[in-house]
Amino acid sequence: MKQISTLLLLFFFTILHAQDDQKTSGLFYKASLSATLTNNEDYTIGNDNDESFINLNGIFFNNTLGYQFDIRSSIGLNIEYGHYLDQSLNFLPVYLDFTYNIFDFDDQVFIRGGYGKLIDLGKAFENGNMYKAGIGYRAYDDDFKNSWLIGFDFSRKRFGFRQEEKLSSFAVFLEFMLF
Repeated sequence: MKQISTLLLLFFFTILHAQDDQKTSGLFYKASLSATLTNNEDYTIGNDNDESFINLNGIFFNNTLGYQFDIRSSIGLNIEYGHYLDQSLNFLPVYLDFTYNIFDFDDQVFIRGGYGKLIDLGKAFENGNMYKAGIGYRAYDDDFKNSWLIGFDFSRKRFGFRQEEKLSSFAVFLEFMLF
C-alpha cells in the first residue's frame, strides 16, 4: 500500500510540474501589420494595362500590451497608426480590445472586439472614435508561448465635425505575439 501511495504522489507532482511549463496567464506584447483592400473600379477584363482588380487602400501598424487571464481570454491596450491611401487620411487610434478563444485545441480560433479614441495630433490626423471586431487563427511555436495570429478585422471610424464622417474598412491582419 505504501508503494502505491508513493507512486500516486509522484504521479501527482509530475502532473503539476508539467502544467507549470505551459504559461496560461500573464503579460504579453503583440506587433501587427494589416491592410485593407478595395476593388479597382477602372479595371476591365482583358485589358493590356498593368492594372489589377484589387488595390491596396489602407495599411495599419499596431502595437499591443496586454494581459492574458487564462487560456481563453485576454485584454489589450492598443496604439495603432493607420493610413488610407485613396482618401489621404491618417488615424492614430488608442483602444482597448478583448479576445476570446472560441475553439481551444493545440492552435486556437478566436474572436475579438475593441473600442477606443482617435487621437488628434494636428491637421494630419483625424479626431473621433472607433470600434473594431474580428476573427482569427492563432498558431503557437514549439514551446506554446509565442504565436502567430492571422485573420480579418472590421473597423468603423467616426471623425470630422461632430463626428459625422464615417469610414468602414475590412482588413487582413498578421500579428506576432510574445508571451
